[in-house]
Amino acid sequence: MSLIKIENCRIENSRSILIQNMSWEMNAGEVWLVTGPNGSGKADFLNALSGNTGIKITPNADGLFSDIFYDSTETVSLERAARLIQEERENDESDYLEGGVDHGRTGRVFIAQALYPELKKGMPMPDSINLIENEPAIKLCGIEKILDRGLKYMSTGEIRRTLLARALVSGKQLLLLSDPFAGLDVQSRTILLEFFDSIAKRQLNKAASSDSNNFPHIILGMERWHEIPDAITHVLEFREKEVSYCGERAGFEALLKKREAEAAAGEEEKRQSFKDGFEELTDVSAGDGSFDMLNHREVGDVRDALVEMNDVNVGWDDHQVLRHLTWKLVRGEHWLVRGPNGSGKTTFLELITGDNMQVFSNDIKIFGNRRGSGETIWDIKKRLGIVSYRMHVEYRMLGGTSLLAVIISGFRDSIGLYGDSPSDLEIVTAKKWLALGGFEGRESESFGSLSYGEQRAILILRSAVKTPEILILDEPCHGLDEQYRAKILHLMELIGNGGTTTMLHVTHDPSEVLPCEKHILELHPDEDPMYQIIEL
Repeated sequence: MSLIKIENCRIENSRSILIQNMSWEMNAGEVWLVTGPNGSGKADFLNALSGNTGIKITPNADGLFSDIFYDSTETVSLERAARLIQEERENDESDYLEGGVDHGRTGRVFIAQALYPELKKGMPMPDSINLIENEPAIKLCGIEKILDRGLKYMSTGEIRRTLLARALVSGKQLLLLSDPFAGLDVQSRTILLEFFDSIAKRQLNKAASSDSNNFPHIILGMERWHEIPDAITHVLEFREKEVSYCGERAGFEALLKKREAEAAAGEEEKRQSFKDGFEELTDVSAGDGSFDMLNHREVGDVRDALVEMNDVNVGWDDHQVLRHLTWKLVRGEHWLVRGPNGSGKTTFLELITGDNMQVFSNDIKIFGNRRGSGETIWDIKKRLGIVSYRMHVEYRMLGGTSLLAVIISGFRDSIGLYGDSPSDLEIVTAKKWLALGGFEGRESESFGSLSYGEQRAILILRSAVKTPEILILDEPCHGLDEQYRAKILHLMELIGNGGTTTMLHVTHDPSEVLPCEKHILELHPDEDPMYQIIEL
């Protein structure tokens, strides 16, 4: 039985045709993976299937499009999570409230809106929502303890799990899971994988299962093949805005092996070329290593303590995030920060970047000065490079900014470009960074037109352009395909070995840990003490 049929159709938005011509069919009993590198068309296709992103599937003259899920589809993705936080930011009414804090929607309210679509802001919640903890989907996703926390206060992984729980309780019959494992800790990955396999088995045995209609169908969107669940039966791949493979899993696996053999031949040459390009750029940006030409800044002594935290405590309401944390960052010591979702990793980094106001109620020194002693946030940020979820959301709200402007803003520590026009040196250097990252000739494209993964890659380049004293990387490889991921990890490795920048790196993926990261801060929220320092 055909569930979705696309025959000779185009995928388009209000401005342009994104994919000129494609055909594809999903039948009962099939479990599909949609894959492809960043910007290939994969995200366009999944967004079109979701039916609520402004991207649609339109039959050509002799085309056909049918979808039994057309009004019963829910999406869980990095893109959806970013839009959710963007909505919370746009609807923040703190400026109009006594006390100045708008906590926004809680996880409970957000899920209630899926159960009761007629509910509007300010309307009372039905009593039944107070018992939502008992829902199997809530327990499966492990969000019982965070239901009454504001979405804007959740970690990336917690938001993803909340989105999944909402999708499951909504009763929608098709779930689009795009890069579902990105940013999840080991326990959350295991839970999600077991869930996927369980639902997939029901799809495969639909004819024999009398209650199969009570469970949704799933289309999985991923690029990293080694994470693909065993239950996948068919693969739809996009490359350069066209379908490059459509068929059974075994055929795609054979194609991958052939590609890997071909790619291995020139890999070392590509790495050397990338290294040469990076070294040329850092020579331009940092001169002889003692003075930063573009930022007019003396480079400090290698023995400097860049950050010091003494008995730091952070929390809100009855939720304690960090307890009695004492820690020091010395110039040249690269740190890996790890811990389960919600353990306080992002909060820890935001105490350094200045995005958490509780920094002023704690004993925290940054570049030798205690926060609150007179320095401005700009005095600090001009010495930092930052890649974070918050930064990504900020730039999504300025989606029309050109890629060139995004890179140049890294020299100026601004979100977008304001004030003086870019200098010739800034323009030339920014174009070289774009070329290094694989964006040569695309400097006029808008940030908002890129896929989520391409946006992430641009923000990583932006963070590196000024050879900052501290480079803060909060899950930098979120949404990156294998090619971009390898390139970014190589870039981080070169930065770490360069001697100018000290890195703080958050990741859940052991394959993303760099050899230069010899110091580990491990957070354990439910233990006392809640952190452990490990020296390798």
